[in-house]
Amino acid sequence: MAWNWHRPLEAKGVTFTVLTLLTILVGGLVELVPPYFLQGTIDPIDGVKPYTALELEGRDLYIREGCNNCHSQMIRPFKAETDRYGPFTMPGEGIYDRPFLYGSRRTGPDLSRVGGKYPDSWHWIHFRNPREIEPRSIMPPYAFMMESPLDLSLTKKKLEVLHDLGHDYDEAQIQNAAEDARAQAERVAASLRKDGKALSDAEAHSETIALIAYIQRLGTDIRWREAAAGAGGGLGR
Repeated sequence: MAWNWHRPLEAKGVTFTVLTLLTILVGGLVELVPPYFLQGTIDPIDGVKPYTALELEGRDLYIREGCNNCHSQMIRPFKAETDRYGPFTMPGEGIYDRPFLYGSRRTGPDLSRVGGKYPDSWHWIHFRNPREIEPRSIMPPYAFMMESPLDLSLTKKKLEVLHDLGHDYDEAQIQNAAEDARAQAERVAASLRKDGKALSDAEAHSETIALIAYIQRLGTDIRWREAAAGAGGGLGR
């Protein structure tokens, strides 16, 4: 009988609904309000910088294609993870990520530290057809992106918005966003040609170029590979 106290309340549909909504509202406020007073409490780690214009476009393509659904960017502080991927993920690394892409799913490997691990040409082949790199891969091919021209029409506006949100872009970076993106794309294309990839002009200005630029940036700001080499490899492989 002690557990029947709620039955009279449940019999009053309107009252029960109102009280339920109030409970959800109070709980939601408790969850949502405190973070607004914690803005700026996480400082960027030394060396962590905002993405370049091209890397920012590549990141948006990464999100558009749902890459973060299969690849986390969050290395947990366990030896099995740090041995495989590198140092565990720190909050200050993602201070310029909007939205952050930590994730928890690992259909594919974590990509937090993949930048610089493979040459640009490796990524070009991998995006074209992952089975050329790993026959057992279940990742879909993204060869269509090599035929899709990179749209830079909104790049300047993206940097303006991020600047207003606190990202450290100066006026020159904002005004020259599209030109800077094209210049970096040319450097990526030159790297691919140096490795023997005969790129057409369309491929050299494709979405894949921006995606490679973003992937090659991941995890490189904290210079952990250099630190690991200096310590005899103790910070991860």
